[in-house]
Amino acid sequence: MPPGERVPALNAAFAGVPEQEALARLATGELRVRGRLADASNATLYSTVETDEGELACVYKPVSGERPLWDFPDRTLARREVASYAVSASTGWDVVPPTVFRDGPLGPGSVQLWLQQDGADPADADDVVLPAPGAGLIDIVATRRVPPGWHTVLDAEDGGGRAVSLVHADDLRLRRIAVLDVVLNNADRKGGHVLPGWSGAVHGVDHGLTFHEEPKLRTVLWGFGGQHLLAHEREVLSVLVADLDGALGELLAQLLSVEEVVATLERTQRLLTADRLPRPRGHRTIPWPPF
Repeated sequence: MPPGERVPALNAAFAGVPEQEALARLATGELRVRGRLADASNATLYSTVETDEGELACVYKPVSGERPLWDFPDRTLARREVASYAVSASTGWDVVPPTVFRDGPLGPGSVQLWLQQDGADPADADDVVLPAPGAGLIDIVATRRVPPGWHTVLDAEDGGGRAVSLVHADDLRLRRIAVLDVVLNNADRKGGHVLPGWSGAVHGVDHGLTFHEEPKLRTVLWGFGGQHLLAHEREVLSVLVADLDGALGELLAQLLSVEEVVATLERTQRLLTADRLPRPRGHRTIPWPPF
């Protein structure tokens, strides 16, 4: 790839639906709750939006279903989900699925396109297939069976006292998520928050714990820590700095505090200046549980 060339988006469509079309349908369709993802800590509702084009499956997270947290302002998580999508869209990396903030049956909240699997009909909301957590790229394995080329993030013992390791692949799709997480200051990058998309794409979801002013990065992708930024990553981040200082920053200011927007710009600038991905520092650098 020639120096300075931006990496094209991995996936022009999410779940088989063009991005702009998905955004329009998520924002204007009739939103209906179909079920709940029971293991989520906040209200996370499997839903559909219905327009003249048919139904689309989505995830609706109403503000009213957010549990208070000691370190994040109340009733702000849904907006952080939307802000994370906006930053992801600016990079052109297609990490975060299309996400909007709108009203719904349980009040305002974030609405994000459901990640259908290859071969599934995006219009068939009754065909619910849960995406594989980790997308086959993050795993917990016996310590002596770490796949070649994978990074070990943590060595531990399982409930039976056997030595196990938290590992992830050395994969560009994961690396893009890791770079984006630094910008977002993501405090909750679990393995289960990395999911497969169509045509080999890999996406990140669950971005409610992002954009804090203080360093909060907790991730299972520390295997990239200390590595120098790639040429295309530096270019994308340089463009992102300009966007954050312009239209993107203005958009984020409608979703976050001014201090959080400024902190995001400064984090991105520091990442460019350091020219390498950060290593874990201090305690609580890995979310728990890791999946």
